Amino acid sequence: MTDFPPDTVFSFPDADPQPGLVLDRDTALLKASRSATDLVSSAGLESALDLLPSNTQALIHSSLQQNRAIENVESRIPGHILLWTLIPDQASNQVLLRGRDATEEVRTREQAVQSNRLYRLITENTTDLISRHAPDGRFIDATPASWRLLGYWPEELRGKPLEEVFRGDHVVEQLVEARNRLRDDGYATLTLEILHRDGSKRWFEIASRAIRETYTGAVVEVISVSRDITARVESEENNRRLADELAHAARLATLGELASSIAHEMNQPLATIVNFASASQRYLKNARTNPECLDRVDDGLQKIVHHANRASEVIKRLRAFLRKGQKRTAPISVNDVVGNVARLCQWEADKNRVRIRERLCEAAPVITADPVLLEQVLINLIRNGIEATVESRKTKSTDSGNPAEITLTTCINDCKETLIEVTDQGDGLGEQEIRQMFQPFYTSKPQGLGLGLSMSRSIIEGFGGFLDARLAKTGGLTLTCRFPASTNKNKTATMEISPE
Repeated sequence: MTDFPPDTVFSFPDADPQPGLVLDRDTALLKASRSATDLVSSAGLESALDLLPSNTQALIHSSLQQNRAIENVESRIPGHILLWTLIPDQASNQVLLRGRDATEEVRTREQAVQSNRLYRLITENTTDLISRHAPDGRFIDATPASWRLLGYWPEELRGKPLEEVFRGDHVVEQLVEARNRLRDDGYATLTLEILHRDGSKRWFEIASRAIRETYTGAVVEVISVSRDITARVESEENNRRLADELAHAARLATLGELASSIAHEMNQPLATIVNFASASQRYLKNARTNPECLDRVDDGLQKIVHHANRASEVIKRLRAFLRKGQKRTAPISVNDVVGNVARLCQWEADKNRVRIRERLCEAAPVITADPVLLEQVLINLIRNGIEATVESRKTKSTDSGNPAEITLTTCINDCKETLIEVTDQGDGLGEQEIRQMFQPFYTSKPQGLGLGLSMSRSIIEGFGGFLDARLAKTGGLTLTCRFPASTNKNKTATMEISPE
């Protein structure tokens, strides 16, 4: 141990656990406590002066000159953070330096400062609104994002009730419901359409969590995170609009491909009307000489009215199929829809020597769906079946001359599900092709787009059902539209608003 001059005015008890040093005005070491010398040894330092901060000399001069103690001067050595207090004695020009090991304290404080800095960095720069609320909904505090999202600075929000800031239709009812969920479950989420302070409409998604009192469990504060989802809602609405446009374009394309069938269906009543009109004219010319001709004229006019109504129904059915507008879900008879589709596709089936056979359920099942979109799906499935059947017949070496069949089946299975099945007599598909056939842009046709079946499945899923395929007993393919029993109970009808 180094020998120190004995003439110092300060002394150290051997049992003192904290390091202590005595230095003169020139920073010469006069005395060191036992704990200080032990600390020098354990830290691997060369001298007790290495325990002190680098500016010790300046601190000693200031302490002696001003005759005052200087506290909490930090120094760092391997494994320890020390806080020193300098106590001067002007008479002897000596300074007592008492150290304190504050490693855990300083590190805890530094972590707290770092966490606080990180918290402030996050809260001041986050695009979401983070807010604190009293149990009744009044704002306690909010992050600066409140100005951009709500039009209020945090200082303006303090003390304001939620109902005053979040203004909009049915907002009050939703806030009351969220407050009840926070009380019962401790967590609540809600989506609100509110008015910004500038009057613009915004969509918000808000997640809130309750902070409870430890012993009573009462809600003492609520923390909420609010996110502006206006862009997402508008994007989803735009996607729905584009999907409707795509469906409408597909209906136009289908109508063009069914033009010959439509012309045939219109030609029959129009030709009949012309025939009866011509006959009625002839009977009218002979009415003066033969009064019985008037009865024939009356009968002809009745038939003209009948066939004109039939032509009108065809036009009305086509207009409904081509109508552009919002989805019009309503309870519809599955058998009626299948019958309408069979008539629309009949001429194309006859042209390809394919017979459409209907096997309709006697129970006349009813589902909730858009009849136009459902017709679009079934027409697509029938036309695919006709094409598959024709291609299969071309590949066979013999042709019996009998028309092939497309079978339309409606039924209710044991699970109370309503099924619409379209079965063809084509060559069928392999398991891999069946798995891929509903993927967008997948097609086995040379000029196909691969969108028909994908869009058909999306339409059926939009009604709460499912579209799938399996190999049929005839060797072809059966496409099944499956509608669960809940489809008839849980969906409500909405009216389309569009010009006739």
